[in-house]
Amino acid sequence: VERRTEDSVTLSWSSGRHQVRVWHFPFRLELLCDDEVMVTFNSKSKLWFEKLQKRKTSQDETSSLWKETFQQFVDVKANGPSSIGADLCLHGFNHVYGLPEHADSLQLRDTRDGEPYRLYNLDVFAYGVYSRFGLYGSVPLLLAHKPDRTLGVFWLNASETFVNLLAVRVTISSANNVRRNTDVHWLSESGVIDCMVLLGPSPQQLFSQYAQLTGYQAMPPLFALGYHQCRWNYNDEADVKAVDAGFDDHNIPYDVIWLDIEHTHEKRYFTWDPVCFPEPARLQQYLGYKKRKLVVISDPHFKTDPDWSLYREARDGGHFVKNREGDLFKGLCWPGKSCYLDFSSPATREWYSRCFGLDKYKGSTPLLFVWNDMNEPSVFHGPEKTMPKDAVHYGGWEHRELHNLYGFYQHMATAEGLIMRSGGKERPFVLARSFFAGSQRFGAVWTGDNVATWEYLKISIPMLLSLNVTGIMFCGADVGGFFWDPDPELLVRWYQAGALQPFFRGHCAKLSKRREPWLFGEEVTAAIRSVIQERYCLLPFWYTLFYQAHTSGVPPLRPLWVEFPREESTFAIDNQYMIGGALLACPVVERSVQEVKVLLPGDDEIWYDIDSKEAHEGGKTVTLPVTLDTVDTCVFFKSKVQTQSSLFCPQGAADGELYLDDGHSFNYRDKKAFCLRRFSMHSGRLRCRPASEDGTFDCDTVVQSVTILGVKSKASTATVHLSGESLLQRNTEVAEVHKLNTQVKVQVLA
Repeated sequence: VERRTEDSVTLSWSSGRHQVRVWHFPFRLELLCDDEVMVTFNSKSKLWFEKLQKRKTSQDETSSLWKETFQQFVDVKANGPSSIGADLCLHGFNHVYGLPEHADSLQLRDTRDGEPYRLYNLDVFAYGVYSRFGLYGSVPLLLAHKPDRTLGVFWLNASETFVNLLAVRVTISSANNVRRNTDVHWLSESGVIDCMVLLGPSPQQLFSQYAQLTGYQAMPPLFALGYHQCRWNYNDEADVKAVDAGFDDHNIPYDVIWLDIEHTHEKRYFTWDPVCFPEPARLQQYLGYKKRKLVVISDPHFKTDPDWSLYREARDGGHFVKNREGDLFKGLCWPGKSCYLDFSSPATREWYSRCFGLDKYKGSTPLLFVWNDMNEPSVFHGPEKTMPKDAVHYGGWEHRELHNLYGFYQHMATAEGLIMRSGGKERPFVLARSFFAGSQRFGAVWTGDNVATWEYLKISIPMLLSLNVTGIMFCGADVGGFFWDPDPELLVRWYQAGALQPFFRGHCAKLSKRREPWLFGEEVTAAIRSVIQERYCLLPFWYTLFYQAHTSGVPPLRPLWVEFPREESTFAIDNQYMIGGALLACPVVERSVQEVKVLLPGDDEIWYDIDSKEAHEGGKTVTLPVTLDTVDTCVFFKSKVQTQSSLFCPQGAADGELYLDDGHSFNYRDKKAFCLRRFSMHSGRLRCRPASEDGTFDCDTVVQSVTILGVKSKASTATVHLSGESLLQRNTEVAEVHKLNTQVKVQVLA
């Protein structure tokens, strides 16, 4: 206790640097850092909660307190109204982010001119862009940033939630200065008030604090960072093999091919169509011979079919959601009349996980991985195409209480099932459409059913940045757009953008034309081949970024303000971003573009074009020419990251890390079988040394070349050492490499 007054009590920690001041009447909380008020809770006295109650028989059953009607749907509130809400003032913060998933700008907008931001997981067909309408997933985390601090507000609630944001100008009379605050008002349909403020102060510290609360990004298997090929649907085993051969014939690398719902026997998941896919295990072995994988879909609804053994198991085991009368809830989805698994039940999750066992999932092999779709959950003729709020889950909880957790729990059970399948040895890969805070622990997500138009390509960038800053880091958008047909230019630009995003998958609907990369002419094929090959060149870089995300909580995709937190010119930019601390990406997202303008932050920084190696000074906006085969990327190695092939050294110095392991197992965690190396370039000397004393890993990785940019004058010699022995001298800059079991080529570009 720091101090007491008649009206308040002040508590402190961190040697008094952080304080919370509790005011008695009217009730409010103030959070202070270094004696400056950062956050006021209940600043507008909007704190609100309703307690659960039982309806008295004398009360009118038609009262909206107990029953509401939406279109033709009746929502019976068994416990009456149960909403909660609270408001916070973020002092001095004018830039706020987060609250995915919305097809909207990265920086959240003032909502006084329209609808609030809605957090309610829904299956939205061809969703509108620049909308605050809720989409497939929800993360109730809001980030606020100003030049000297980043903080976050985490509202832990899985019911339908609305968030209003108001930008407020406040005049500070003592100095006659104007300060901008942001007022935030949370309102949830049900639940409890569980609100956490993360104090940062840096973006990296905030990411770490949030990861400690909700979990760190799962370390993906290496293949999952490669290219994925999908459509609804590849027709049969011959079709899959033909597409696979097409990639080989056109020299385009890829790692995974996917099967949608048509691969099953009459939409029964965990089965195979006996005509189209009669030998699924042999198909997986065929792909595995080329070191490729197969992904199949597994949705949360089960066809209501008493003759299907898996349905009977789930029904008899009590694994389905019930309606308000206590009977099985039944809705319509792909199989027709369906029941929905109740993943909130630990017993149901355990049963579902066992369904992925090789003994139970006939035709599966360890090369098979999983895609969870329709798990908002999607109910075709339900209210807003989802489950009624008065459906009943495990423990008697109404669906309204945990709606946004439904897909989260399926994702959890699926990932655990793949881990169990390997006896706990192998990392899973699971893609899910619906998500919540913490879903990063289980795998990847994507932005759902987008459309093959330029506006959807453009909006995918802020959507993915919003996901990354709220912990959902392994994410991507369907390359080319799910619905409709892209023209060749749009398809190439989307591949170029997708290759610079964490999850890289081409996908389309069954009514869309086939769009394998070689179907649009040689120019398009060459452009797509080039960008996919570049993605594979950068795989060690991406893998290292995911290791850092897995251990520190810092996302691979970063808005510019994360790396340049004091430069206000970066705070609203969402058409370009950082990949780690090294690559600045500015994908082309408009038709017939011949040049783009790129902001290069940092007045004292030097940026290098990744293709031309041309140097640019930071703190400026440059205009760069582009052609169809241009991936508009500038590079500057300022942070501790490293690619496999190049080290750029502005100001004569650079640092980076490289992470390696076997790419598939948990040995990096359980047996410390990994290699983490740090590279540093200082005073004309490049060194490579262990960055961690914990890990050991033998690998056959080869360093083929080291490229050094920014040399002011031609050096007299270059010396390369292997375990202390001089191997090579060149008439170039000095470079020294220790303990690398390979020959090294050194190139210096002035």
